[in-house]
Amino acid sequence: MNPNGNTGTGAAAGDIVIRDVADGDMEAVREIYSHHVLEGLASFEEVPPDVAEMTRRRDALLEQGYPYRVAVQDGRVKGYAYASSYRPRPAYRHTVENSVYVDVNTHRQGIGRKLLEDLIEKCTAMEYRRMVAIIGDSANQPSIELHAEQGFEVAGTLPSVGFKFGRWVDSVIMQRPLGDGDETLPDG
Repeated sequence: MNPNGNTGTGAAAGDIVIRDVADGDMEAVREIYSHHVLEGLASFEEVPPDVAEMTRRRDALLEQGYPYRVAVQDGRVKGYAYASSYRPRPAYRHTVENSVYVDVNTHRQGIGRKLLEDLIEKCTAMEYRRMVAIIGDSANQPSIELHAEQGFEVAGTLPSVGFKFGRWVDSVIMQRPLGDGDETLPDG
């Protein structure tokens, strides 16, 4: 196993491998997220969490059974994605929220798309019925387009709900059905 937790899939150089997150990935995950906190509007956090906090957050999601995946290329983590509870009330238990973050140096190379496709597949297999994306900044066209390409539709925009970098920032809410969506009742 290399330092990034890659167990060696036999992938050719340059191939993107999507796999479960490992402890050795968390420094790279922190670096990727820190850039988005400090330089972008994908996250409304203003101070990047340290590795211990990122690991605590990851562990909490894994303990609840949510998928947490990384994209590895040439032995390095280039992005990550996870699903989480959309809201804590029991009536929302069939809906997940997605988060996808990609290394700033690898934007527009298909890594975010592969991560989101994988996350949709995992959550569908887990019998979730709807996936929600909360996209920071209505001007974040790459993220909006990525989600639209994967079947998400805009459900609405919350204007000026965040304040970061000296300006008001919108949140765009997108959603898509998973599996049967709301066409059938869930089991149980």
